[in-house]
Amino acid sequence: MERSVAYIRNSLRYGSPEMEKIRTCALENKINVVLGFSENYHGSLYIAQCIITDTGEIKAKRRKLKPTHMERTVFGDCTGDSLLNVVDTSVGRVGALSCWEHINPLLKYHTYHQRELFHVAAWPPVHHHSGGSEFFSMSLEGTRILAQTYAIESSTFVIHTTALIAEKGIKAMGTGEGTLMNIPGGGSSAIFGPDGRQLTEDLPEDEENLVIAEVSPDKVLETRCFVDSCGHYSRPDLLWLGVDLEAKKHVRGV
Repeated sequence: MERSVAYIRNSLRYGSPEMEKIRTCALENKINVVLGFSENYHGSLYIAQCIITDTGEIKAKRRKLKPTHMERTVFGDCTGDSLLNVVDTSVGRVGALSCWEHINPLLKYHTYHQRELFHVAAWPPVHHHSGGSEFFSMSLEGTRILAQTYAIESSTFVIHTTALIAEKGIKAMGTGEGTLMNIPGGGSSAIFGPDGRQLTEDLPEDEENLVIAEVSPDKVLETRCFVDSCGHYSRPDLLWLGVDLEAKKHVRGV
């Protein structure tokens, strides 16, 4: 349990000095930030994302809809308010999803319908597929296909972000002999245009650096004038999606 306690203590809390430093950095540098992190809420953990505007305001807080497989031994679920995952910023509407949420068709469509200009996809370290039995959908190649699919289906710029892991992290977590998080590297960040094309050059998988692309919002309009899955290229009279956006509280007044 020692590592579990250490991980909980190292997970980020809203209102903490560490979160305030990130907000201050966004304000001082006039940048919009989409942050993926392990959220510590009074000792319970959630796979979380928040959107911080260039004014330093936290404009959106969300948690992963459903932690995947072994993640459920560590992290809790979200409630309906996490479906409100797209907000207005100084650069346009920005939204976010985490990891295998990008294989959930209903969740993706609900996010599309909030009309993003930029979508931020958060992933752990991913590596080239070995050709073995491991899931292709969690490989470098597979996750990029999901990013490109998201871009094409939503006609949105996708900022595909992956963490990377160093030898120091592997030693700290004791995963060197395991099947996951056992190889240094895993960086595969890239930016995709609204027609799915990659707009950036790849970095070395073990290099921490910036992936930058200069883009025009008009490219979204160009793409959507042909196909808009939440607009003219849809049939809500035949197919529609129902959602429950309410935050479910543990203790409620009656």
